Amino acid sequence: MGIAQIVGLALLLGCVVIGWLAMRRLSLVRSGGVDVSLRRVRASAPKSTRNWNLGVAHYVNDDFVWFRIISLGRRANVTLSRRDLEIIDRRRPGSTEEYVVPPDSTVLRCRDGQRTVELAMTPGVLTGFLSWLEARPPGNLGDYPQAS
Repeated sequence: MGIAQIVGLALLLGCVVIGWLAMRRLSLVRSGGVDVSLRRVRASAPKSTRNWNLGVAHYVNDDFVWFRIISLGRRANVTLSRRDLEIIDRRRPGSTEEYVVPPDSTVLRCRDGQRTVELAMTPGVLTGFLSWLEARPPGNLGDYPQAS
């Protein structure tokens, strides 16, 4: 096998992977997904533009399910429960973040139990997210006795 054939095979493989990722994103968006960038926040890590990931999110009952775009896996990468989700802070992206999050985004810092994440959303997606979050039933429905 010559060098040209190896390079051709590598290019073909690269095109197949890129095609798979494009089809995956298209499938996620067509099935009701919205574009959301996510960053996991760690107390020890300094604030930077690193660790932002592009993704598509779905609302599944009481869960906000997020899929990373650049991933060959089919399962959700992050699931946030609406019952435990709390918005801690809301801000505009910093000057260095404007290049890694969608244009015109708002960044929400959210806590889901012990985990803290930042979500970057465009205005339309933000409106839908806040509506979904505010529509949660009051209290913990799991405490009510079941009807017999």
